[in-house]
Amino acid sequence: MTCKGATLFHDTLVDIGVEVIFGFPGGSVIPIFDALYESPIKFYLMRHEQGVGHAADGYARATGKVGVCIVTSGPGATNLVTALATANFDSVPIVAFTGQVKTHLIGNEAFQEADVTGITRPVCKHNYLVRRVEDLPRIMREAFHVASTGRPGVVVVDIPVDVTTAEVEKGEIDGKTMNLPGYKPRIKGHPRQIKIAAEAINAAERPVLYVGGGVIISGASDELRELAHKGNIPVTTTLLGLGAFPEDDPLALMMLGMHGTAYANYSVQNADCLISIGARFDDRVTGDVNRFAPKAKIIHIDVDPASISKNIKVDIPVVGDAKNILTRLLERIEFRPREPWLKQIAEWKEKYKLDYGELDPEGEIKSQYVIEQICEATDGKAIITTEVGQHQMWAAQWFTYRYPRQFISSGGLGTMGFGFPAALGAQVGCPDRVVFDIAGDGSIQMTSQELASAVVHKLPVNIAIMNNSFLGMVRQWQELFYDKRYSHTHLTGNPDFVKLAEAYGAVGIRVTKTKDVRGAIEEAINTPKCVVLDFMVEKETNVWPMVPAGEAIDRMIGGMA
Repeated sequence: MTCKGATLFHDTLVDIGVEVIFGFPGGSVIPIFDALYESPIKFYLMRHEQGVGHAADGYARATGKVGVCIVTSGPGATNLVTALATANFDSVPIVAFTGQVKTHLIGNEAFQEADVTGITRPVCKHNYLVRRVEDLPRIMREAFHVASTGRPGVVVVDIPVDVTTAEVEKGEIDGKTMNLPGYKPRIKGHPRQIKIAAEAINAAERPVLYVGGGVIISGASDELRELAHKGNIPVTTTLLGLGAFPEDDPLALMMLGMHGTAYANYSVQNADCLISIGARFDDRVTGDVNRFAPKAKIIHIDVDPASISKNIKVDIPVVGDAKNILTRLLERIEFRPREPWLKQIAEWKEKYKLDYGELDPEGEIKSQYVIEQICEATDGKAIITTEVGQHQMWAAQWFTYRYPRQFISSGGLGTMGFGFPAALGAQVGCPDRVVFDIAGDGSIQMTSQELASAVVHKLPVNIAIMNNSFLGMVRQWQELFYDKRYSHTHLTGNPDFVKLAEAYGAVGIRVTKTKDVRGAIEEAINTPKCVVLDFMVEKETNVWPMVPAGEAIDRMIGGMA
């Protein structure tokens, strides 16, 4: 029995178990979209290819499944690149299918041609150019396997249009076999290294667990909590590690780094044993690498061997999956009271509490208060996505995260415009959850056209805009380090976000006074549609504490949060 490549493509997706696809059509993928016309797979049409990729990203982060997206050739593929780089930087499993011109036209500057494999190679885990329809099912299965195993990431499959229109004998194709002889991710850590790590932890007087998004990716949050309690070890997380350890736990130190809590930073700088799990020691965490955790023996557990000693030289490396290694490590960990250490941390917590100052019920709104109220109104159970900037850091500080896959943000690449389409993807994956995008008035305008996607697909995402008429984080740096020379960071000409929401058929609510914040949030939660909350917040508030670039992380400035 013969079928076209597009039908083979669709049937392979169904066989793999794909349930959701995000995309945007175009000339080179018309055959694929025709095959999807009556598909059991749910398709979500977005309004821009960047939104397509971010939605697939949000879906993957919220569910733990592989995000899938389809765009056309040329500008469709290049518009997707920022989203692919965002996901790959943060180890998010995505398979992205891009259309391509006919095989014989590749390299001839044909209409809507782009060298997709060349362009995406630096920003994805792996990519393919499919030249024969017979190879399509195998390549697709390999793409999903590579994207979701080892250190997850993005795999791009570029498909020329003539591959999707070609006729093939379906029964003669082996669609089950993969050919990946050189791809063998290490899952189990070396027993000797695990033993050495356990001995170092048991001997430590001032240990700290430094936890990244790898713990959430591997599904090791339960093992992390057990390890912390069994060993009586305080826990600090990276931005993407938020939710891996409940922040209402007495052992929680919350986030560390440039805008982390003072007590997390002091704990790391005074630790004698730092146990890093699924984190990569990025510059926003370490500050000056030569002065990072200077008193600590460093243990690094990570599935990616390339991350070991990449930024910080470690003493005890353990390569493998976090869940697998923590399960085996738990067998060797012994309880230690560590009373002097925990007492010292308790004193730092009391002395350096996050604080945003006094509230005026009739006055301008504080962004921190808005986020705190979102947390209280949702009982701390909402899925929070963010854009990038001051509001992102306040979202990290002022919402109490207790569950994995609850906080979704662009960590490594820092992509403005990420949060809203990511929230749509998260809502698709978790339809029974309340989803809030914490946004800035600058970031939201980069992907605000996805309001149409939210309304058409009936996705009741809430967008909380911290509207201060500035590119806030850049303005903060200009204030602190450039003599308040606010060069092109004042956002004159912002739209009326309430009218913008209404133009798309969403609900818009403007809030100008502190006393009205909670009521507006509750109204949004109870509205079964996409809601835009335009909070008119203080214009020149800064994110505190802050570690200036190039300083050690215990050299913080600013007292209020």
